Amino acid sequence: MILIKLGILFAVLSVIIGAFGAHGLESTIKDKMEIYKTGVQYQMFHSLALVAVGILSITLSKDLNDVGYIFSLGIVLFSGSLYLIAVKKLSFLGMVTPFGGALFIVGWALLLYKLA
Repeated sequence: MILIKLGILFAVLSVIIGAFGAHGLESTIKDKMEIYKTGVQYQMFHSLALVAVGILSITLSKDLNDVGYIFSLGIVLFSGSLYLIAVKKLSFLGMVTPFGGALFIVGWALLLYKLA
């Protein structure tokens, strides 16, 4: 159940962050809007993945918590770094983003392995 709640929380935050970027930061981050949108998009994809993993965990009686935690850390590192790059112009965080992306890949691969 924790993964479902965590996924919903990340999804809500994704909508809030996306709306804030589109309506509150549009003129401020105009040159970095695509970076910001990518962060929002991947956050929402993996928020929904967390909900799905939680549902799979319950319905299949499998412990998939590690997959959910990997996705969560991926959201923080990938999307979080993109938000900071776009809003605060902290371009050096570009070296953190691939670690978040790698965690997404590991999470999906681990999910496949655990469901095999």
